[in-house]
Amino acid sequence: MASELIRTAYRRTWWALVIRGLLGITIGVYILWRPLDSIASFALVIALWALFNGIVQIVHAIELRSVFSHWWVLLLSGLVGAAFGMAALKYYPGLSLAFAVVWATWWLFLTGALAIYAAIVERQLGLSWGWTLAFGLLTVVAGVFALMAPPATLAAIMGLIAGFALVSGVVLLLGAFRLSSAKAEITGALPNARMT
Repeated sequence: MASELIRTAYRRTWWALVIRGLLGITIGVYILWRPLDSIASFALVIALWALFNGIVQIVHAIELRSVFSHWWVLLLSGLVGAAFGMAALKYYPGLSLAFAVVWATWWLFLTGALAIYAAIVERQLGLSWGWTLAFGLLTVVAGVFALMAPPATLAAIMGLIAGFALVSGVVLLLGAFRLSSAKAEITGALPNARMT
């Protein structure tokens, strides 16, 4: 019984790791090989995600109406999301890509401002604050650059996605091979538990 559970868990986990790893590597390579097609797909994913998420929030708000007094906030959020998704599909790919640039810029500005604030607090506490301040200022400068150069910002976003996909794909494949080693160790410990 225990050996069958181990065998089943091994097979499911190993295949899941391998498939996800290969998919991650494939996506990373595709983004690097076909960057313009990847950016167009990225814009479509943003539009469809906003539309889907908005519809789900609208339905969720209506379901919560009887138990949550501020259900209208969720409804409003869903309406805005769905409206943005429909507009992004109508003005494809420009609106989605503009959103991606603004989102990345906002994230950089917010991160930089928080780091600068943290540096001020660290200085008041007598801690080392120079690197935190440098990081904050560099992040704010990157935000200004991101706002001034949208094509470079989109290229950076796609590069980050490709890099993450490649690294995570390799790590998942390494995990699958490490799981094979663990299977061999378990099989050696349990002589009657042959796993295929």
